[in-house]
Amino acid sequence: MLLPPATSSPCSPSPLTASSSAILAPPDIPVSSRPPEERTFSSFVPWALTTSVKAHVLHADCIRRQHHQLQDAFFRALFIGVNSPFLELRIRRDRLVRDAVYQLERYEPLELQKALKVQFVGEEGVDEGGLRKEFFSLLAREVFRSDYGMFTWRERSRLCWFSWIQLEEYRLVGIMLGLAIYNNVQLEVKFPSAAYKRLCGHPVGLDDLCELDPDLGNGLAKLLTLTKEELDGLEMTFEVDVEVYGQNQTFPLGPDGEKRAVTVDNRQEYIDRYVQWIFVDSVKQQYGSFQEGFHLLCQGTIQKLFRPEELELIVCGSKHLDFKRLESACKYDGGFTEDSPLIKEFWLLVHGMGEMDQRRLLTFVTGCDRAPAGGLGQLSFTITRNGGDSNRLPTAHTCFNTLLLNEYARVEDLRERLMTAIRNDEGFGLM
Repeated sequence: MLLPPATSSPCSPSPLTASSSAILAPPDIPVSSRPPEERTFSSFVPWALTTSVKAHVLHADCIRRQHHQLQDAFFRALFIGVNSPFLELRIRRDRLVRDAVYQLERYEPLELQKALKVQFVGEEGVDEGGLRKEFFSLLAREVFRSDYGMFTWRERSRLCWFSWIQLEEYRLVGIMLGLAIYNNVQLEVKFPSAAYKRLCGHPVGLDDLCELDPDLGNGLAKLLTLTKEELDGLEMTFEVDVEVYGQNQTFPLGPDGEKRAVTVDNRQEYIDRYVQWIFVDSVKQQYGSFQEGFHLLCQGTIQKLFRPEELELIVCGSKHLDFKRLESACKYDGGFTEDSPLIKEFWLLVHGMGEMDQRRLLTFVTGCDRAPAGGLGQLSFTITRNGGDSNRLPTAHTCFNTLLLNEYARVEDLRERLMTAIRNDEGFGLM
């Protein structure tokens, strides 16, 4: 079965595609007219709050649950025995995924709600947030590697989707996403919008396939423009041809799909079934394990609070970087103020950087090169005086998003040492 050549024209709408207006519109029944048990705060949220406010609500709820687990651990320690108030992971760098899977599987779901503390075996250091960020960065980088086999990558879109391999690590990836949200850490993931739509309980459609695989999506969309003669000439049936483990395999789209011809009358059904097969049927077990892991921490809250595009912002952060807003929100310590000559020169230097160096600076200080939901103005960012003029390079405490700067005597020294520090830092990027 061959699809018609793909074109650059936009995909046609599909019945499976959720309308953004439908998502944003208020319910038909006013909240005030609902039964008392349905008059909850979340009833207002989807259309009453901005993404930034929703993110604060979610973070506050996570902090509340962590404090509850902390108190519970304290009382258990009094009456039962030693019980750690934290979700503690001891990780070997060369056994990162294996250690994470083994240890997270040992914890009960409620224990996952404790604040996360990570210790890398054989290394000193107390996790005040920096080790946790590094753990998530390394774990995401490992499980999403193309040669690891869990996800297949589309070269043109640079996005990935679940492969056909059956692995227990899919549940780990779901837990990882949930834990990252719960512990307010952004992740380096390259999922298409379809992943977040499904997590939010929204339908997927042809536009989602166009995002993941533009050639395939546009090829399917082209079917809707063909004449009866052109479509009949393709001799297509309700089947999908894919490569699995290096071999071509054919799967029917519905009962007796191999015997059912694609016609002008049923081509929309064919497209819908194709999209359903890609995003749902072909990865039912893999995505099911992933979703199960995610819902251990985020079930209910996510679906009530966020639209899919907002959930993606919470997980990955925003690509848009407004350093003017970061400058306005920045705090100073150790003797620096916003009027300090070095601080003024610092911001002039930052605003004059290219985008890549700006992302490097953000990664150097925070461990991530994206902005949180709501933009850089929502980021806690501090510049601390680290002494007078010196040959030392700037350093940072990623746990607290703090940049340590010496009060360099010359602007040239500030520029040279800052650029040296950020360009030689081992970090991760979300390009």
